[in-house]
Amino acid sequence: MSEARRRRGLRWLGDPRVLLGIAITALALWYSFRDIALADLWQGISHANPWWLIALGAPCQLWSIYVRALRWRYLAGGVTPVTTGAAFRATAVGFMANNVFPLRMGELMRAWYLARETQASGAALIGTLIVERVLDVVFILALAVVLVGPAGARAAGIDPVAVLIPMLGLVLAILATVLLLRIAPERSLGLAHRLGSWLLPSRFRAGAQRLLEQLAAGLAGIQDWRALAWAFFHSAVLWWVVVVLSFWAALRSLGIDLGGFAAEWQAAGRVMVWVGLAVALPSAPGFLGPFHAACRLALVPLGVPKAQALALGTLAHAVFWLTLTGLGLVVLRRRGGVSRALETGIEAAPSSVPPDLA
Repeated sequence: MSEARRRRGLRWLGDPRVLLGIAITALALWYSFRDIALADLWQGISHANPWWLIALGAPCQLWSIYVRALRWRYLAGGVTPVTTGAAFRATAVGFMANNVFPLRMGELMRAWYLARETQASGAALIGTLIVERVLDVVFILALAVVLVGPAGARAAGIDPVAVLIPMLGLVLAILATVLLLRIAPERSLGLAHRLGSWLLPSRFRAGAQRLLEQLAAGLAGIQDWRALAWAFFHSAVLWWVVVVLSFWAALRSLGIDLGGFAAEWQAAGRVMVWVGLAVALPSAPGFLGPFHAACRLALVPLGVPKAQALALGTLAHAVFWLTLTGLGLVVLRRRGGVSRALETGIEAAPSSVPPDLA
């Protein structure tokens, strides 16, 4: 790798978004480990049954990449013909990059890799990833309203009226925005521009408008309503089955008994919600810190000891990071382009990463 590329990579260190991510990671780790003896944490980890993680946790991570690939095939089908295999490989490479590069650069790497395989426009594929991100937000927030509920909110010290009702309103507003941008993109963008000029500070208007334009472009690439319906279906399977199952495997690995399968499944769903919300924050690569803090925040109100909650976060994060990073590296190794992919990630200096993807 050339000296010029190394210098461009060092530009990351001075980017405010990278510094913010490091600060949030440090704060989340402090919260996660405070009042916990390392001996208690190690005892929980060392007594875990690894077979739950090996036989169920890791396969769920691979399954999640497959479901994401199925969903992306429908979202990107209007841009270029996409096979499930190509979408799977690109998604695996993207998650690997998110685990080792800052600023969620894996999103750009996903588009780069799929564009390389299909000879499509990388910029057009970015729009489909914006749609994917919106679907993720919708389903995480919807599940938060259902699973956390008023009782769970009060247990976590949150006013349910002040949080859950606005959250439900946000879900409905996002869905309405998606439908309007799909049905009448030009009129919707014009209306959004006028509303933004009235409601948003000038420094946020351009970014918000660009995000909506990318979302509209991604929605325009969806071939028909059936494809959008399949994308919604795969989002439901991803968040309400696959990801929840991976956290349930971690609960079983640690032998955390909450009173039966139904209670454990609900607890796993709550962990998924908190983790899904936490990893949306800027952080160090691989969501280090917020992932662990979310597990503690979700489980301690259910009566799980703090050390056990952190042990679950540590094990679940390790399975996530090792499985998906290893999968991405295997894909690059088998298909060629390890060094090229790494150089692409380093060359994509922070100034080139769209704010809505970082």
